[in-house]
Amino acid sequence: MRVNHTYGRGGALAYLAAYDVHHAQVFGRAEPRTGTGPFMALVTQVMSQERYASAKRVFWIVDNGSSHRGKKAADRLAAAFPNAVLVHTPVHASWLNQMEIYFSVVQRKVVAPNDFTDPAQVGDRLRAFEARYNATAQPFQWKFTTSDLDDLLARLDRHTADHQEEPSVAPAA
Repeated sequence: MRVNHTYGRGGALAYLAAYDVHHAQVFGRAEPRTGTGPFMALVTQVMSQERYASAKRVFWIVDNGSSHRGKKAADRLAAAFPNAVLVHTPVHASWLNQMEIYFSVVQRKVVAPNDFTDPAQVGDRLRAFEARYNATAQPFQWKFTTSDLDDLLARLDRHTADHQEEPSVAPAA
């Protein structure tokens, strides 16, 4: 018997979010796509709230995504919100951004089951998770210090020095 399977793609949803590291609060929005407009809508959503609107400086730590990459993005943000400072993580170092920890949790607890019938259902689940997270979360406690980094680099140097003489392939027998 021959059976055809038809796959109906219901669409996609982009989840943009900002994380207040001091208060463990997430500000998210579901958008039909990414880009400068949705990113600036997120910034406006956060920066229009009193804690951030009147702050001396608000640091926006971002990866190098196209909607917030480079000097043009930093200038756009500063023009819209003079107290906002855009800081880019180094390329391939998004793990330095605490927002990525939250996104990892969202991936495992919200998105991974992947049993959604349409983008609206995904958005509803994201908003429900965000509300629960904001009600229960505590700020992340970073335990990796500069001393830990120095120790790690020293161990890597020792490992590299110990293994420089070893051949990269096994000799033929």
